[in-house]
This record gives sequence, C-alpha cells and structure tokens, in this order.
Amino acid sequence: MKRILAATVILLFAGKVNAQSKTSSEKKDGVYFGVRAGINLSNMVKDADNSFSSGSKLGLNAGAFLEIPVTAGFSIQPELQFSQKGYKNTGSFLGSPYEYKQTTNFIEVPLLAKLNPSKNFGILIGPQFSFLVSTQTKFTVNNSSFENQVKQDNTNLRKNILGGIVGIEASSGPVVFDLRYNLDFQNNNGDGTTSTPKYKNQVIALSVGFRF
Repeated sequence: MKRILAATVILLFAGKVNAQSKTSSEKKDGVYFGVRAGINLSNMVKDADNSFSSGSKLGLNAGAFLEIPVTAGFSIQPELQFSQKGYKNTGSFLGSPYEYKQTTNFIEVPLLAKLNPSKNFGILIGPQFSFLVSTQTKFTVNNSSFENQVKQDNTNLRKNILGGIVGIEASSGPVVFDLRYNLDFQNNNGDGTTSTPKYKNQVIALSVGFRF
C-alpha cells in the first residue's frame, strides 16, 4: 500500500512539473504584445553636390508592436508608432546668428523580420511606411522665436513615404532596449524649394519598452 501511495505521489508531482513546463513553453513560443517609447536623433540626407548645411535635432518616438514567432529564432514584428523627424539649420541673419528647425510628425507602420541569435538579443530589418501628420517650423533670432504650421495641402510635401529599418534589440525579462537606424527611400519634399533641397529623412532611434 505504501508503495502504491508513493508511486501515486511521484506521478502527480511529475505531472505537475510537466504541466508547468508546458505552460512556460507555450508562453515562450506564443505571440507577445509590447509597447515602447524613446528619442529620435534625426537629420536629412541630401544630394552630395548640395551645399545646404543641416544638423541633427531631437524628437520623440512611441509605439506598440506584436512579436509573432515563425520558427525557432525567427519572428515577424508588425508595429504602429508615432515618430518625430526633421533637421535644424544655423546661420547669420542681418549680422545676428539664427537657428531654424523643421519638425515632421509621422504615423508609421514598420513590418520587421526579427532574428534571434541568442535568447536576449535580436536583429531587426524590414520596410516601413510613413504617413505625414503635420509639419512645424521654428525660426529663432535675437532671443525671439517664430513658429509656423505648414499647411498639409502643400503639394511639395510628400504625404506617404516608403523607408527601411535596421536595428538591434536587447532584452532582460519583460524589458526591451531598442536601437535603430531608419532611412527614407523617397524624398520628403518632392522637388525641393529654392531654400531647401530635395532630401530624405534619416533617424537614429533609441527606445525602451515592455513585452507582455
């Protein structure tokens, strides 16, 4: 009788361990939802023979994503995010230094492939579709600032832009750290203007998020 009871206890314990292991495995192999936010360092990429001078400016990024496993070490990651891009330009106006900033706000839909060489490290690559929401300019001279909202019906602004992303990701439990480089494949402003050349956006984005 004692032997039977001992065998029953062992079987129940083994079944419990297997169930816990299975639940953990299912969670590991399941679809994850995540959110993240961070900062952008953006600038323009222009023609090599253009003398227009531009500098980097800071912006914000925030978004949500799904991680959908396909095979071991490989998953698809569709995302939806808000991203601020743009550039700044400095010079002299009537003998006084000035600063000009342009900020373009986008809603973006990246569709990324994710490779996981190890458990806590990933490589991201894929296309991104950007939809222009608004454009602001800010001109500062002699401690005075003048801001302007650029009209969306401006035919020289491209409203939909195709780009690409390459990045790396490190995780620790549910916390995810993300570093990316984003480059637009199309000009942001059509044929350019007399004061601003044709250019493409480029962004270095750093963010931190949580995966559930």
